[in-house]
Amino acid sequence: MSQSALADAVLHGGASVQRRAIAKAITLLESTRADHRAQADELLTALLPHTGKAFRLGISGVPGVGKSTFIEVLGLYLIEQGHRVAVLTIDPSSTVSGGSILGDKTRMEKLSVHERAYIRPSPSSGTLGGVAEKTREAMLVCEAAGYDVVIVETVGVGQSETAVASMTDMFVLMQLPNAGDDLQAIKKGVMELADLVVINKADLDADAARRAQAQIMSAMRLFGLVNHAMGHAQAQDPDKRWHPQVIQLSALHGKGVAEFWAAVTQYQVLQGANGRLAARRQQQALAWMWERIDAGLKQAFRQHPQVRELLPQLTRDVAEGRLAASTAARNLLAAQDRRA
Repeated sequence: MSQSALADAVLHGGASVQRRAIAKAITLLESTRADHRAQADELLTALLPHTGKAFRLGISGVPGVGKSTFIEVLGLYLIEQGHRVAVLTIDPSSTVSGGSILGDKTRMEKLSVHERAYIRPSPSSGTLGGVAEKTREAMLVCEAAGYDVVIVETVGVGQSETAVASMTDMFVLMQLPNAGDDLQAIKKGVMELADLVVINKADLDADAARRAQAQIMSAMRLFGLVNHAMGHAQAQDPDKRWHPQVIQLSALHGKGVAEFWAAVTQYQVLQGANGRLAARRQQQALAWMWERIDAGLKQAFRQHPQVRELLPQLTRDVAEGRLAASTAARNLLAAQDRRA
């Protein structure tokens, strides 16, 4: 199938045709072959005018917090409200075998078979920050296909899950009751990036959920004081700027989902009106460009003839303690700068 035909199937295909086209498009984007990369760039260029209309929601949290259960309940709720929902789940790749289970889709049995939903699991493949390398591009494909809510679920590795905040409109952090005291909440660097914090499984221990909510709100207020001192705009117009909130819910019993989406809608309206949502997307697009430049430079470095010639010996020297790693790095960079 040509790239124009694939783009047309993503944009205008019937339900089953479109789903297959989306899957093919994302598989093409994830390919590491040079010819596939060129085809993927052509495809993205064709789809780009049809993107940008969806709301991008990032959801993070430690393993066992209930992200998959919550996303399924939320997705079904949104479909009832008339939305089309795409879910991009990121599964950690093994550092030993390199493989991934990709089992998140099986946890969303009802949502995965719904005609107004699309779920795509992808391996992290060693990418840091809890997302896959081509997650941004996969989001664009889903948006072009007409999904107006795109949810990105991260791998759940803890404090390093910050990359999803740099590619979504709103970053939601899910927490458990009894997850730690005030100091633990402050120490979690990912907390500073959260636009909304959700205490899930609140039905298990109502008192613990209330304590967790109070502790996290206290930590968020500390972050707010720092922002308040640094940003004059917030001090002048406090009602026109979103302030992170902390809410409780029980995904298993479907309690609090409507309240959650009401908070998301409030955020979307407020940030859209004050221009921060558009500015956030512009910053994300530029960050994505530089990220791809960094990856391309690293790949070009590894493929440089003189670097490839020196790399095996220098690698052995560093591994066996005969050469400092910093010295080896400088020698390799110098080899790249030398003209053949």
